[in-house]
Amino acid sequence: MEVKHKGALEALLFAAGDEGLSLLQISKVMEITEEEAANIMGSLDEDYKSEERGLHIIQLAGVYQLATKKIHSDLLKKLVESPGSQGLSQAALETLAIIAYKQPITRAEIEDIRGVKTERPLHTLVTKGLIKDVGRAEGTGRAFLYGTSKEFLDYFGLNTIEELPELQNSEENYEEDEADLFFGSVESKEV
Repeated sequence: MEVKHKGALEALLFAAGDEGLSLLQISKVMEITEEEAANIMGSLDEDYKSEERGLHIIQLAGVYQLATKKIHSDLLKKLVESPGSQGLSQAALETLAIIAYKQPITRAEIEDIRGVKTERPLHTLVTKGLIKDVGRAEGTGRAFLYGTSKEFLDYFGLNTIEELPELQNSEENYEEDEADLFFGSVESKEV
């Protein structure tokens, strides 16, 4: 019976993709208890620990998902590299850092902090799914409020936004510190 459940769980994780699944979702779909779901997840995770396997199970932002092992990152980079694909610009990284630490925040507030227009970096971040519209500000114009997305947490390997590194320096260096945290994280990140 466990083999059948492991196969079903593996199929569910594959189908869920980047969205992942919580133990509650798994237990409801498979019609088992959360404890049974956790036991099957543990058993399946053990199977993936073999060096012969290219995948493993990760838990991010409270959900489980299938992910590729870092040992294969060079091959995966070759697969997805193309002249049109590129990382985030300095402006996008600075904007992302400000949003991560000050969310929810309006475009005007971001521009006040950065001192320059942020329309293009915001568009890039929304397109890449790292930020999203999280509501409207009170007052004249009811500007959009931006916040980070689940993809942001996944990309930076965080379970919650509270896991962001704390800022060390004074408020006057705030914007520079935010960008430096992300530049370091992006530069050291493996696929």
